[in-house]
Amino acid sequence: MAASKRLTADALAEALVERTGHVFADRQRLQRALTHASARSTHAGIDYERFEFLGDRVLGLIVADMLLAAFPDAAEGELSLRLNALVNAEALSEIAEEIGLPELVRAGSDVRNLEGRKRTNLRADALESLIAVLYLDGGLETARAFIHRYWLPRSQAIGAARRDAKTELQEWAHQAAAGAVPAYRIDGREGPDHDPLFTVSVKVGSFAPATGSGRSKREAEQAAAATLLLREGVWSAA
Repeated sequence: MAASKRLTADALAEALVERTGHVFADRQRLQRALTHASARSTHAGIDYERFEFLGDRVLGLIVADMLLAAFPDAAEGELSLRLNALVNAEALSEIAEEIGLPELVRAGSDVRNLEGRKRTNLRADALESLIAVLYLDGGLETARAFIHRYWLPRSQAIGAARRDAKTELQEWAHQAAAGAVPAYRIDGREGPDHDPLFTVSVKVGSFAPATGSGRSKREAEQAAAATLLLREGVWSAA
């Protein structure tokens, strides 16, 4: 995350008008939502975490509704895969970068210098906080307009959704490893309770294990399964 600008609440709101399509009424709330706890003089950073919590739920609801309308013939399993592809940390981080949000988040230098998965999660969290403020400031339709603007093109760009990685791996393991069943193991958990990062490995018969990470155990297991499928050529990288 780039060095944050010490913008006033008014300047921050103005910087986001064009990017969000919304004129913020409560600008102090917007500033709180985009101020990480690491940039506060005290530990009163709970607002940031509460905004993430709300924004995550608003995003999931609107994207699910959007997918139901966009893919009327898709089964529940396909819709779930499409939803996961649109609301995971990587997708949110990319959209945050697209709208220039990282440069507007106020954070301590130790947080701004994060790399890899932690930086991805931080950008995703910031975008969820912004979505929460859009919802609180302008209602569901304001949040919906913003989400449709950036998520709808991505939903159309995603090709036919792949099968669930764990299901695919289980069926492949039965054929390739003489009926073996994938064995998953939690290798690590880090981060705060509201934003954990799990690392999971999966082993199939005599094949080398594969590792994946995610914000839930299920997401990490899916990532590990996908890694093994890609490595063994069952899935292509495309």
